[in-house]
Amino acid sequence: MDKIFKALSDPTRRRILQLLRERDMTAGELADRFTLGKSTLSAHFQVLRDAELVTSTKSGTSITYRLNLSALGEALRAFAAEFGLSLQGEPGRASGADRNV
Repeated sequence: MDKIFKALSDPTRRRILQLLRERDMTAGELADRFTLGKSTLSAHFQVLRDAELVTSTKSGTSITYRLNLSALGEALRAFAAEFGLSLQGEPGRASGADRNV
């Protein structure tokens, strides 16, 4: 869970995840959306992979990134459980905020 929150703490990484929510993208396609250097973006990709928020597939010299929503969902459920909350919408107990997660 710590790795996921570390990954989500950076606005560039959150933007990468937003872009990947639209569709799978290559590293080059993602790089075109930012003014950051290649090595800086590569470091961001590594943090996202370490947190298992993205998966990558290499084909020749191209790397395609894909969002892994299940890892985010698992982390959010674990985080909520630490505070005695349920993200599954328990009947009669879930608040409006819980139902929207």
